[in-house]
Amino acid sequence: MKLKVDVITRAATSADIGGVTDVFLRARKELMPFAPLAHTDYDVCRWIADWLIPTGRVTVAVGAQGLIVGMAATSEADGVLWLDQLYVFPPRVGQGIGTRLLTEVLSNARLPVHLHCFAENARARTFYEHHGFVAIAFGDGSDNQEGCPDVVYARQSGETQLAHGVGLPA
Repeated sequence: MKLKVDVITRAATSADIGGVTDVFLRARKELMPFAPLAHTDYDVCRWIADWLIPTGRVTVAVGAQGLIVGMAATSEADGVLWLDQLYVFPPRVGQGIGTRLLTEVLSNARLPVHLHCFAENARARTFYEHHGFVAIAFGDGSDNQEGCPDVVYARQSGETQLAHGVGLPA
């Protein structure tokens, strides 16, 4: 059964700081209790306001009444597009919002896409593997602020994926 996704995606603006912060903090606290935040809520809000959104690389999913229900952030380094953040408002998980955001990121990708995922985050790992990502490295947590073991996933750019017969599900 295909879920109906009642959201639009667009680039984040400074007006979205509160919504992006709320999605990020709620998702991290409610869906990943095994990886406590290394920063205060205030510091996270300042990071989102002063650094993350101004990069221009944040996409938001906007639901009814203009509420932010998901967010994705990317960066580029050494010929790789990194999916740095992808979070969905916890009550909306499983409704296709993460897929919508990931599809948006991948549709614009002309580089291989990599991401880090906590090893213990089984739901996210299954999600990324379902969308064609392959684990390429495993870490012991010494390279992240939370100190949690993690996995690096990779996926080729959209054109390369389609040439190899791996695409997003319909």
